[in-house]
Amino acid sequence: MTHRPLTQATLMPVVTAFSRYSAQIFVVALLTGLAACQSSPQPPSSVGPGGPVPTVAPPATVRAEDATFAFEPFTGAPGNIADELSESIGEQARRQGLTLVRRVGAQATYRVNGYLSAAGEPSSATVFYVFDVVDSSGRRLKRISGTERTSGTAGDPWQAVDGRTLDRIANRSVVELEAWLNSR
Repeated sequence: MTHRPLTQATLMPVVTAFSRYSAQIFVVALLTGLAACQSSPQPPSSVGPGGPVPTVAPPATVRAEDATFAFEPFTGAPGNIADELSESIGEQARRQGLTLVRRVGAQATYRVNGYLSAAGEPSSATVFYVFDVVDSSGRRLKRISGTERTSGTAGDPWQAVDGRTLDRIANRSVVELEAWLNSR
């Protein structure tokens, strides 16, 4: 048996194959680990600021009926979608008895930062939403998040998002906001 000396030319195919398969194994392992951490589709972690922060109750000095909320402009949604969702949230808040502050920069007990994204498939779209309730110092007190599926997309998933979808997002978010506020 003759031995050939190891040269760059003889090692290159092996190194290339190893690198390609190592990258594939790494990606599969990473995706498997991420999938194990989530039971349903979630927006990417970069949607909101900071890492996980535990939900805490609002300060005891604020009575639920005295609390006011200012929703900041939503990030990630087209203007028409953000406007329609804002209107739906306002309507749902009135039904639930929550007080919203509408003026930009107005004083409010809590500010709500909203982050939205949409992903499409051939016959449906999914809207991911996150609302962070923060106090006057910017500390996150509550995170409301979820997904809403809708049918009928062709290209841009935002085209499949209709008023009923936004109403469901608004209803779930406001109900959860009210439950948090009254749970102290």
